[in-house]
Amino acid sequence: MRTNYLLLVCVVLFSLVAFITSAAIAEEDGFKPIFDGKTLNGWKALDMSHWSVDDGAITGRSTQQHPLKSNQFLVWQFGELDDFELKLKYRIMGTPGANSGVQVRSRVGKDGHVAGYQADIDKAGQWAGALYDERGRGMLAKRAQKTVIDVDGKKTSTSIGDSAALMANINKDGWNEYHIKALGNAITLSINGKVTAQVVDQDVKNKDRSGVLALQLHAGPPMAVQFKDIQLKRLKMAERKKIVLVAGPRSHGYGAHEHNAGWLMLAKMLNENMPTIQAVLYTNGWPKDPTAFDNADAVAMYCDGGGGHVVMRHLEQMDKLAKKGVGIACYHYGVEIPKGRPGNYLLDWIGGYFETHWSVNPHWKADFKKLPKHQITRGVKPFSIDDEWYYHMRFVKNMKNVTPILTAVPPENTRKRGDGPHSGNPTVRARVGMPEHVAWAYERPDGGRGFGFTGGHWHWSWSNNVFRKLVLNSLVWITGAEVPPNGVPSKAPSIEELEANQDYDQPGNWNRKKTQQMIDKFK
Repeated sequence: MRTNYLLLVCVVLFSLVAFITSAAIAEEDGFKPIFDGKTLNGWKALDMSHWSVDDGAITGRSTQQHPLKSNQFLVWQFGELDDFELKLKYRIMGTPGANSGVQVRSRVGKDGHVAGYQADIDKAGQWAGALYDERGRGMLAKRAQKTVIDVDGKKTSTSIGDSAALMANINKDGWNEYHIKALGNAITLSINGKVTAQVVDQDVKNKDRSGVLALQLHAGPPMAVQFKDIQLKRLKMAERKKIVLVAGPRSHGYGAHEHNAGWLMLAKMLNENMPTIQAVLYTNGWPKDPTAFDNADAVAMYCDGGGGHVVMRHLEQMDKLAKKGVGIACYHYGVEIPKGRPGNYLLDWIGGYFETHWSVNPHWKADFKKLPKHQITRGVKPFSIDDEWYYHMRFVKNMKNVTPILTAVPPENTRKRGDGPHSGNPTVRARVGMPEHVAWAYERPDGGRGFGFTGGHWHWSWSNNVFRKLVLNSLVWITGAEVPPNGVPSKAPSIEELEANQDYDQPGNWNRKKTQQMIDKFK
């Protein structure tokens, strides 16, 4: 019995060591699983009836009784791909005409069809290992080809091997490992360890720098395709700085604390006007994408604060990013976090924060008469605007490495509220007539950048060109990129754009005239 007991202990210890070692290797490699092997959680198709999980693999299937009239796509819901490596195993079953593929950096149409780069799969071996542009430019590189596409879309292809030999390396009836790598303009496909196709896509009009991941089930005769061991690794972006925008869940009513709608607009403006920046948005709270921050140069959080702050359960994760030099910024209520360990983290990351029973949150019209010389203020003229400008922040000792960006003198009536966690305190009331910093830049000792901005209560503020420019500048600055000499350009959002994507429906008595009145108030 003693011998059996010792043997059991040894087996358990060996298994534990093996598990820890394999986990460490996976973490070091940077690959993270994005399919749990059991459910389709995080994966969605327009018609889910063709998709299931069988024997630990995502399975797409059509039958004579349940045929496909058009291609179907199962789309990963938790994030999009930019610069990355993807590893998965696949097998395809059915007639020789059976066809499938893996869509990367793609777009989902209104009909559910996914268009864009496709790492091709087929049973017969005609297309397997090729890179195809679904509903786009067609074949980009056949198996054993390297294609360079110039800025005008002209393709030049050369041989990189023997197509038949590469096909012989692919198991037509069993499992194969697909390895897809996209870094900047270069995309490389490998199957079972051998490169099958390469594309350098410089086509200004048609190349895709980011987009969805999807698995294809092709229309035609009955078939099945399976995918398992799906792992994603983010790569440091080759051509751009990446900022991850985290938007908190819905909070206040219509037109206020519109974290999702606000970040959606600003992300679009950055991506359209700043070719050196890739803005990626995760809505409604902390990302479910396990790779969300892996190649980020900066993270910006626009969310509710206090104990409900989106980062509260992820303090150590964010601190590791900060220690790697990742820029961090918080906007409006997002600058508030509980005093103590969370508050100390925010001090380390952005140089200041809203501390309850010390800082206050009144609504007032701030008049910013003078701005410091800083990248964040490029193209920004003195302005005034009504907002819920928090002030009397808790800053790092002696404001070391902190540059005040927006400073104004709050009206006396903002200091007359009674004591409370947000309303007032004796120290605030003793500072009547004193200037207060409501936005600041911080250069961390680790080389990373931080930014705090206490405004942003009203969604309509984004219609103010100066207010919007300063925030856009700050988002670029925290990535480490250079802010343009005249600031980040952007077109003032239309009424339709401001009304779109809000968390709450318009009040019953609301109309277009009311929206225009709100816009005019903040210009």
